[in-house]
Amino acid sequence: MLHAQQSDSLKTKNIEEVVVIGYGTKKKSDLTGSITAISSKDFNEGSINSADQLIQGKASGVQIATNSGAPGAGATIRIRGGSSLTALNDPLIVIDGVPVDNQGISGASNALALINPNDIESFNILKDASASAIYGARAANGVIIITTKKGTSGKLKANYTTTTSVYEKMGEIDMLSPDQFRNVVMQKADPSYQALLGNANTNWQDKIYQTAVGFDNSISLSGGIKGLPYRLSIGYLNQDGIIRTNNIERTTASLNLNPKLFDKHLDINFNLKGTYVENRFKEDGVVGAAVVFDPTKPVYDSSYSNYGGYWEWLNASTHEPNTNGTKNPMSMLNQRWDLSYVRRVLGNVQFDYKMHFLPELRANLNLGLDYSDSNGNTTVLPTAAMAYYQKGTYRRYTQEKKNKLLEFYLNYTKNFESIKSLIDVTAGYSYQDWQRTEPFAPTLNGDGTQNPLTGIDFFTQNTLLSYFARLNYTFNDRYLLTASVRRDASSRFSKDARVGYFPAFALAWRMDKEAFLRDSNTISTMKLRLGWGQTGQQEINNGDYPYLPKYVISNGGAMYQIGDEFYNTYRPAGYDKNIKWETTTTKNIGLDFGFLHERISGAVDLFEKKSEDLISFVTVPAGANLTNMILTNIGDMRNRGIEANINVKAIKSDNLNWDMSFNVTHYKSEITNLNGNQLMVGGIGGGTGSTIQIQSQGFMPNMFYVYQQVYDNNGKPIEGVYVDQNNDGVINSSDLYKYKSPAPDVLLGFSTRLAYKNWDLGLAMRASIGNYVYNNVASQYGNLQGIANNSYLQNIHQNYLETGFNRGQYFSDYYVENASFLRMDNINVGYNFPNFISDSSRLRVFGSVQNAFIITKYSGLDPEVFNGIDNNLYQRPRVYSVGFNFQF
Repeated sequence: MLHAQQSDSLKTKNIEEVVVIGYGTKKKSDLTGSITAISSKDFNEGSINSADQLIQGKASGVQIATNSGAPGAGATIRIRGGSSLTALNDPLIVIDGVPVDNQGISGASNALALINPNDIESFNILKDASASAIYGARAANGVIIITTKKGTSGKLKANYTTTTSVYEKMGEIDMLSPDQFRNVVMQKADPSYQALLGNANTNWQDKIYQTAVGFDNSISLSGGIKGLPYRLSIGYLNQDGIIRTNNIERTTASLNLNPKLFDKHLDINFNLKGTYVENRFKEDGVVGAAVVFDPTKPVYDSSYSNYGGYWEWLNASTHEPNTNGTKNPMSMLNQRWDLSYVRRVLGNVQFDYKMHFLPELRANLNLGLDYSDSNGNTTVLPTAAMAYYQKGTYRRYTQEKKNKLLEFYLNYTKNFESIKSLIDVTAGYSYQDWQRTEPFAPTLNGDGTQNPLTGIDFFTQNTLLSYFARLNYTFNDRYLLTASVRRDASSRFSKDARVGYFPAFALAWRMDKEAFLRDSNTISTMKLRLGWGQTGQQEINNGDYPYLPKYVISNGGAMYQIGDEFYNTYRPAGYDKNIKWETTTTKNIGLDFGFLHERISGAVDLFEKKSEDLISFVTVPAGANLTNMILTNIGDMRNRGIEANINVKAIKSDNLNWDMSFNVTHYKSEITNLNGNQLMVGGIGGGTGSTIQIQSQGFMPNMFYVYQQVYDNNGKPIEGVYVDQNNDGVINSSDLYKYKSPAPDVLLGFSTRLAYKNWDLGLAMRASIGNYVYNNVASQYGNLQGIANNSYLQNIHQNYLETGFNRGQYFSDYYVENASFLRMDNINVGYNFPNFISDSSRLRVFGSVQNAFIITKYSGLDPEVFNGIDNNLYQRPRVYSVGFNFQF
């Protein structure tokens, strides 16, 4: 958890003024790019089990949404919106100088959850290309640099933090009560379906949820032994999910050594982090099953011993499970074990040598390794209805990932006082190689069969070779220039398209150093920034060899018969030999300001991002390639916006301090070119292959593509009646129109901390305005189809009582709802006991509430759905935490 020691033998002098950038550090006042620095004193507090949760809502232009409420769940992170359509839009994450893999680890839903948040000292977010272009091919979506805590020479200091948390569900999806359901079935269903009603009254959502408990403990030791500064930490987390059977157990260890040798000319920084995680995952479909399972049926029935004693839908003639029927949610949880075991080692050693003969020249060598080894197994008992016909199933999988890094650069920094110039030049080389191994892992059935029948062990590799250079020039301590270039060569592209060049330039003017502001008692900081740069995209979501012709094993529907046996064949796969980088060009103008000796400070930035040669799947004419859909470069996109943040020290005195922080972001994306293509995306439940969103030239990405609903005089939607957009007298796909977007118009963040003597109170909240969500739960289940098909009953959404729809109207804009919200992320209170036990020890006791409340007009369970399609989300829990931090 978060309430770790803030100093922990750290170098605290002016730490807020120094910002980590790519391949070096700079004083905040000397930055020319758009960079946000967030230190540990500004982190979110409470039950924090993943690094991304520490900074949620803390930075303008940065949107972080957890993907679910599961312990250790991943998050979607966007910096100034996305820059791609189908390639990854995630920022590059750099941990202690090692760029880590964005692709995740099998058996771990969030790679960042494998790092102990208590070990993190700061985040530095590089938002514009003039700051991030030094990372070239991977920086199109911004860069987040994570720096972990280090030790300094001195006496041994210990820090112990323990937190106990209780997690509870926020609510339930509005389905019919048992009595309401009986009334609808008796009034609307055929007699054969009326006869299927039971006598129980079961709240299935309540059955699968629980009040969960979590424990987090962390201890760190720091100090120095004979000139060897060190920091050692160990952490243990055990957290249950609010859905039964879901659990994560994580053990972490971290070691940092940073000695200085040869009269402090050689600075060695050694970081080693190890993690071992055990997960038990819930069954993916259990939330949907609990939502729709017949509320008039019991959980258990002693006559159903063949199915573990759980009531199930059976065929009337065979008394075996109805293959179409919803399976008992409690059986899905309790008769299935989905376990994973993940080991990860992330380490690097960095040698920084200041030349004896030329102290202005430094050589830096960074050697890093990110290694993970994961395995898992999924077992479904033969008595489980979902595996009854297979007589149970078992699958075991393994994965090994290696990320190797070698980087070397020279840095020359010299202050030429005679010409009032400071020159800082960096030039270097980078080699990074990723390997992934996954042995063939079929599902073994109890009846002796397996799925798939055949397969091969999987291995893939990609390599990035780079050269980079950067010049920082400062004249007269007020005019600043930054210029950088990076040359990347990626094995993911052919020789003709492999190399990319990514330049960047930035200028800054420190107006507060000019004579007309130098002596101002009002303005303490005023800096104007201009930036331009290009970055690339190589995370293309289609393997490591999209340009190569290759053969793949055919699927089960394309086997060849020889005698009585059927055999898989090899078939050629589609490819584009000319596929190349996506390139994003960013322009930025910003103003940093500070008033009243920094009692009020902040920044405002205007930005524009233009992405060219967007990579996406498009339809190709028959016979033109070896597939009907090909991944290729097809178009361009533009993203324009404004962001601002302001920090206010409202009260500053010996006994009372009150700080506030605000941030606001507005941006709008537009697809400017798709070469005449329209791409259907956003799959929904309720129809095979149905999609609800579209990528179309001249519009925002992922807009909803729907029919315009017609209403009666009472405002009730009329089933199957839509506006004839082209006035041809026929309602068909030509009448679909583009309507609203999941992207918000405005993002807001606010946090405050009030400290009085030894007490402190803090809160953090976020708002999203103008984002729309398609309520797929209501569209799928707010009709009578669940009581008229396949000889079983499904519960009905309360929305049916408003619409009266007999059949699903999946493409009606009625289900596209305004999902603007205000969420209170965190409320925390603490008390500090100074000189606890001794003069050198301190105790802090704290409590917090996370996800305290949410204000929204959205009719679904949670309006924060990043992709805009709400379909049985694992809801985010409300969390109550208490704990203490002891330093000695």
